[in-house]
Amino acid sequence: MQAVTIITHPLVQNNLSRLRDKATDPQEFRRALGEVATLMTYEATRSFAVREISVTTPLEPSIGYQLEREVVLVPVLRAGLGMLDSILQLIPNARVGFIGLKREETTLKANFYHKSLPEDLSPFEVILIDPMLATGGSAVAAMDLLKELDVKRVRLVSLVAAPEGIARVRQSYPDLPIFTAAVDRCLNEKGYILPGLGDAGDRLFGV
Repeated sequence: MQAVTIITHPLVQNNLSRLRDKATDPQEFRRALGEVATLMTYEATRSFAVREISVTTPLEPSIGYQLEREVVLVPVLRAGLGMLDSILQLIPNARVGFIGLKREETTLKANFYHKSLPEDLSPFEVILIDPMLATGGSAVAAMDLLKELDVKRVRLVSLVAAPEGIARVRQSYPDLPIFTAAVDRCLNEKGYILPGLGDAGDRLFGV
């Protein structure tokens, strides 16, 4: 079973505190989320396979490396969009797919309303971007869809996770690597993470 990786880099934790603060406005929230996404991506992609290539510097031939496989970034709408652009700055050649999920407020069940993905994910490294791993319902629903498209290599990047969400994901996908900036205390009766940072999508877009 893969462990959950908690990224404790000082800049991650500094920006996470800004994101938690209810006084942080949408502009600052977007900035801090983008910076966190960049730093988290360094850790999440550390195990990507590379292959050796030949390059010619201005002075002589040399050895270099490039990624073994193409990358597909899959943000869960809408909050995942807040991390997408910063990750694309690091992996500009990545393809981008989208999964739209909306959680019912009473049952907390995740329902699809949009998907746009390659028909076959087996050749790719896939990064699933779901900023809030709360009940785990959205992450499991997204993974179910990715599995239908024959995904072989996928990792989940979540800004903040709840123990209940991690347990739910582990039930269905015990080997899925999870990267997060914090594992918080618990969920409240409405399925929000405590202490958390509120609704990431609402705070990101101001509505």
